[in-house]
Amino acid sequence: MKLYQYHGRCNCSGMRIRQRREELGLSQEQLAAKLQLYGLELGQKAISRMETGLRVIADYELLWLARALETTCSWLLGEEEI
Repeated sequence: MKLYQYHGRCNCSGMRIRQRREELGLSQEQLAAKLQLYGLELGQKAISRMETGLRVIADYELLWLARALETTCSWLLGEEEI
Protein backbone atom coordinates (compact mmCIF):
# COMPACT_ATOMS: atom_id res chain seq x y z
CA MET A 1 0.00 0.00 0.00
CA LYS A 2 1.42 3.36 -1.03
CA LEU A 3 1.10 5.99 1.64
CA TYR A 4 2.55 8.85 -0.37
CA GLN A 5 3.41 9.95 -3.89
CA TYR A 6 7.12 10.33 -4.60
CA HIS A 7 8.70 11.38 -7.88
CA GLY A 8 12.20 10.04 -8.48
CA ARG A 9 14.02 7.08 -6.96
CA CYS A 10 12.37 5.64 -3.86
CA ASN A 11 15.62 4.18 -2.52
CA CYS A 12 19.37 4.68 -2.71
CA SER A 13 20.29 0.97 -2.64
CA GLY A 14 18.68 -0.36 -5.80
CA MET A 15 21.64 0.19 -8.10
CA ARG A 16 23.99 -1.49 -5.63
CA ILE A 17 21.59 -4.42 -5.17
CA ARG A 18 21.63 -4.98 -8.94
CA GLN A 19 25.41 -4.56 -9.13
CA ARG A 20 26.10 -7.08 -6.38
CA ARG A 21 23.46 -9.54 -7.63
CA GLU A 22 25.08 -9.52 -11.06
CA GLU A 23 28.58 -9.89 -9.55
CA LEU A 24 27.35 -13.04 -7.79
CA GLY A 25 25.77 -14.33 -11.02
CA LEU A 26 22.26 -14.41 -9.55
CA SER A 27 19.06 -13.73 -11.43
CA GLN A 28 16.31 -11.73 -9.73
CA GLU A 29 14.37 -14.97 -9.28
CA GLN A 30 17.37 -16.67 -7.66
CA LEU A 31 17.86 -13.75 -5.26
CA ALA A 32 14.15 -13.84 -4.37
CA ALA A 33 14.40 -17.60 -3.71
CA LYS A 34 17.47 -17.08 -1.50
CA LEU A 35 15.65 -14.39 0.49
CA GLN A 36 12.63 -16.67 0.88
CA LEU A 37 14.88 -19.38 2.32
CA TYR A 38 15.99 -16.80 4.91
CA GLY A 39 12.32 -16.09 5.70
CA LEU A 40 11.81 -12.84 3.79
CA GLU A 41 8.86 -13.25 1.43
CA LEU A 42 9.83 -11.19 -1.62
CA GLY A 43 9.27 -12.15 -5.22
CA GLN A 44 11.13 -11.38 -8.44
CA LYS A 45 8.85 -8.42 -9.15
CA ALA A 46 9.70 -6.82 -5.79
CA ILE A 47 13.43 -7.25 -6.51
CA SER A 48 12.94 -5.64 -9.91
CA ARG A 49 11.08 -2.68 -8.40
CA MET A 50 13.82 -2.23 -5.78
CA GLU A 51 16.55 -2.23 -8.41
CA THR A 52 14.76 0.29 -10.60
CA GLY A 53 14.04 2.56 -7.63
CA LEU A 54 10.27 2.16 -7.82
CA ARG A 55 9.96 0.51 -4.39
CA VAL A 56 10.92 1.68 -0.93
CA ILE A 57 13.19 -0.77 0.89
CA ALA A 58 12.40 -1.29 4.57
CA ASP A 59 15.29 -1.38 7.03
CA TYR A 60 14.70 -5.05 7.92
CA GLU A 61 14.67 -5.93 4.19
CA LEU A 62 18.03 -4.20 3.77
CA LEU A 63 19.51 -6.44 6.48
CA TRP A 64 18.35 -9.61 4.71
CA LEU A 65 19.45 -8.29 1.32
CA ALA A 66 22.94 -7.62 2.66
CA ARG A 67 23.15 -11.17 4.02
CA ALA A 68 21.85 -12.75 0.82
CA LEU A 69 24.22 -10.64 -1.30
CA GLU A 70 27.19 -11.34 0.99
CA THR A 71 27.86 -7.68 1.70
CA THR A 72 27.01 -5.02 4.30
CA CYS A 73 24.16 -2.59 4.71
CA SER A 74 26.72 0.23 4.60
CA TRP A 75 27.87 -0.88 1.17
CA LEU A 76 24.30 -1.20 -0.11
CA LEU A 77 23.68 2.35 1.12
CA GLY A 78 26.75 3.61 -0.73
CA GLU A 79 28.71 4.44 2.40
CA GLU A 80 31.66 2.11 1.77
CA GLU A 81 33.43 0.16 -0.95
CA ILE A 82 33.91 -3.60 -0.97
